Amino acid sequence: MRKESKLKIVKILIGKELEVYFNSPIAYVFIGAFLLAGNWLFFNYFFVNGQASLRSYFALLPWIFLFLAPAITMRAWSEEKRSGTIEFLLTLPLSDWQAVLAKFLAALILLALALTLTISLPLTVAGLGALDWGPVVGGYLGGLCLGGLYLAIGLFISSLTKNQIIAFVAGLAACFVLFIVSSSFVLTGLPATLATVANFFGAGSHFDALSRGLIDTRDVLYYVSAAWLFLWLNGRVLASRK
Repeated sequence: MRKESKLKIVKILIGKELEVYFNSPIAYVFIGAFLLAGNWLFFNYFFVNGQASLRSYFALLPWIFLFLAPAITMRAWSEEKRSGTIEFLLTLPLSDWQAVLAKFLAALILLALALTLTISLPLTVAGLGALDWGPVVGGYLGGLCLGGLYLAIGLFISSLTKNQIIAFVAGLAACFVLFIVSSSFVLTGLPATLATVANFFGAGSHFDALSRGLIDTRDVLYYVSAAWLFLWLNGRVLASRK
């Protein structure tokens, strides 16, 4: 199949997935909960702290995504398996990778849209004080990367079960472990060698670096590689059904 035809199929599937999101309460509940929780928690701290910075918001972002990303992906494959539509999907003239990529990109577009709608936060803070835009750009980039990794994990786990609740809880637990493993609380209890390894593989350390405005290609490459790994595993699960 030509490259143009493959891209067309992926675009069609992305459109189908986005239609599913926006023709049901999923997208609106996700975006509404994300904006409400993030804005309320940030401004509750902002007016007390009195500093023109979004550092506290980006510190909250991984924990908000920890719940909302698995909520987006929990039905992605589990619902297809429960209803039996996955059998029809896998008989279409497309590869497993195309199906996985389409679901991932649709979820990532939804997450990116939610992040874009928070642009009022830095604009408001900039109007109240001298805002350093470096950490803001790094924080948004880190949020998109971390959210993409959470989505990839959630999709992989959703492909393992027919039960959406199990997919949500297992996805939340997996994302939590990957994020918390590089926290100072965990690292202080590990030997130096293991602490170095945990700090590298933990998603939290890479996000912290980006949210401080230290945009390093190695941090971005970490997220791209980790997300690709879980998407590849997702594809292998689909291939095993054939």
